Amino acid sequence: MKIVSIAERTVPIASSLRNARIDFSEITASVVAVVTDQFRDGRRVVGHAFNSFGRYGCGGPLRERFIPRLLRATPGELNDPASGIVDPQRALDLMLRREKAGAHAERSMAVGTLELALWDIVGKMRGLPLYRVLAERMGEPGIEPARSVRCYVGGGFYRDHDDLARLGDEVRGHLDAGYTELKIKAGGLPLAAELRRIESVLALVGSGARLALDASCAFGRDEALAFARAIAPYGLRWLEEPCDPADFETYRAVSEAYAGTVAGGENLFSHEEVANFLRYGGFEGRVVLQPDPPLAYGLLELQRIVALARAHGVARENIVPHGGNLMSLHATAGLGLGSAESYPGLFGPFGGFSREVRIENGRATLPESPGIGFEEQPALYRIFHELAASLGV
Repeated sequence: MKIVSIAERTVPIASSLRNARIDFSEITASVVAVVTDQFRDGRRVVGHAFNSFGRYGCGGPLRERFIPRLLRATPGELNDPASGIVDPQRALDLMLRREKAGAHAERSMAVGTLELALWDIVGKMRGLPLYRVLAERMGEPGIEPARSVRCYVGGGFYRDHDDLARLGDEVRGHLDAGYTELKIKAGGLPLAAELRRIESVLALVGSGARLALDASCAFGRDEALAFARAIAPYGLRWLEEPCDPADFETYRAVSEAYAGTVAGGENLFSHEEVANFLRYGGFEGRVVLQPDPPLAYGLLELQRIVALARAHGVARENIVPHGGNLMSLHATAGLGLGSAESYPGLFGPFGGFSREVRIENGRATLPESPGIGFEEQPALYRIFHELAASLGV
């Protein structure tokens, strides 16, 4: 197998949504198409991926370093000798050659996006959905992947005119669609208004264990502690990112003062950063870890993060990949993790799953298309198809 060309493009998400810290009006995503010389079922094998969302596109590092390194590599350098198929581990090692340690976010998204596209190729070459490939290589030995995974829906973003009626309509729509667990944004309003917002959603979902809050790194130490004290009686599923991801002192203070579970990890971009988060956050096991594979070097790094988290006493069911897309859905199922995230109807073509996936009683069924299966996500696949077409494919 040979990689013959790679294209990347920066695509605006152009969303009017906002969390407690930022709005998404300028947020972009990088999409990639990795073209091979192979064909399956009469179609050229092309690997697709994008760099999740919540961060900006990473076109500079893609164009300047990582795409050229892959294109210069010979099949002997990239391919698994036994199968002749591109080996993501070999590709990862090659992409990171001559890279200094540290400064992970500068390159982790570019590398992770390409690595996911290579896994898409592996799945297509083997005729298997990606989660089955991952289960063989990274899952718990002897345990077959389930046909569905637990899945919560994210939403509750702030709008220009935030109101409880609109939020209630959104939550009822998610419940009607089959979700049983939700996460809403928090920290963007005065405390009294936030509590009214939380209580209005609790009245619909019926239990604090079915509702999580995402503060989007909104608080300093004193604000975080005050917010945690205020929400403690609700018995919520978790409080996510109450402070900057590197503010371990505030994380520790909140963990010590708050009897509930604290969550974080989507803004950590390597297993080294996750190690510090778990070592100094003071969680004492009450933590939900939320790595995002394409933002953090890809699925091989996710495997390292899972092993590290387990060594720190984090239960496998408390590792919940961030992203709300097919890439994280496959990662959750293939590695036997706790839950997937979903963002239906948000973030334009990048949000939600493919038409193969159904939500039933709080669980997401798994796709059976080979690879990641973006081909069954028409609006998003149109972007990938146009990108590959720019290479004459």
